[in-house]
Amino acid sequence: MSTVAEYDAHVRNRVLFIVAATVALAAVAAYAVLTGPIAISASQLPAILLGESNGTASRVIWRIRLPRVVAAIGAGAALAVAGAVLQSVLRNPLASPYTLGISQAAAFGAAVSIVVFDGGVVRDSGLSVLVTHLYLTSASAFTASLLSTGVILVVAKYRRASPETLVLTGIALASLFTAGTTVLEYFATNVELATLVYWKFGDVGGATWETNGFLWATALAVTVYFLWKAWDYNVLAAGDDTARSLGVNVSRTRLLGTVVASLATAITVSLFGIIGFVGLVVPHIVRRVIGGDEQFLLPASCVCGGLLLLSADTLARTVISPLVLPVGVLTSFVGAPLFVYLILRGRAYW
Repeated sequence: MSTVAEYDAHVRNRVLFIVAATVALAAVAAYAVLTGPIAISASQLPAILLGESNGTASRVIWRIRLPRVVAAIGAGAALAVAGAVLQSVLRNPLASPYTLGISQAAAFGAAVSIVVFDGGVVRDSGLSVLVTHLYLTSASAFTASLLSTGVILVVAKYRRASPETLVLTGIALASLFTAGTTVLEYFATNVELATLVYWKFGDVGGATWETNGFLWATALAVTVYFLWKAWDYNVLAAGDDTARSLGVNVSRTRLLGTVVASLATAITVSLFGIIGFVGLVVPHIVRRVIGGDEQFLLPASCVCGGLLLLSADTLARTVISPLVLPVGVLTSFVGAPLFVYLILRGRAYW
């Protein structure tokens, strides 16, 4: 087989993987919409989605299940693509919004909004948290996440730190911002404390069409930007000197990539709390299957991130029904063992 034919086959396999993941995502989404305490048959779904039914089933789908499914897909995609880019620009297989402390910093910023500016309340049902000052909370989370991002970039650039050192720095930052959040909890009122405790679990149950619009606008914008810079990220994998020789502004590319990834993380955390390890697990799974070409890695990470988080959320809703587990609990159960495995394997995995 010629080199051109081998490349075409390689590209075809990558495209097929993305298509297969998209079909799997659609199947899980349909199952998630139909599954719950109120049984809804598949035959009812077309009429409900087309607006031809106004009964209880229609209200359940449009007001509860569909917003939750859309939120899980968008949040998973945003976290996964952010993790993929962080791993590429920092050349660190252990990098992710969670392991670098960016998620915890965003959580601290959102907690400031909730406690100081009264930015969130627990719904009357007590089953979800509603962000009342959406843009203020997101801006506060983004500002705090930039602090963690700045420290990581300084350590990476001026100390030429190893991947392990960056992760240790992220752990220290995560501990610092978690301590700050704990201080806010100590001084919070009962309602604010209940809001923070539930929100920190990480859950998409409080999704509304307004929050989904904000989330998806952000996720689509950052994904388009990352795809636009995909070639630069591929070149960075060859080393900074090689990238500079090919005309890539290494410092600016690394800075903007990390800041935009922090934005995606901050928006997701401010809306749904800390959902750990999605940004770490998904890019590694995708790299194992289709390789590290950013033109395919980034869209595949988006689809697989949405698939992973939606699957975890569906399992969280059904495993001990009628009780609903926070989805952040399940993602941590999956991600923590893999994180340990990656530390033990070191750079050989990359």
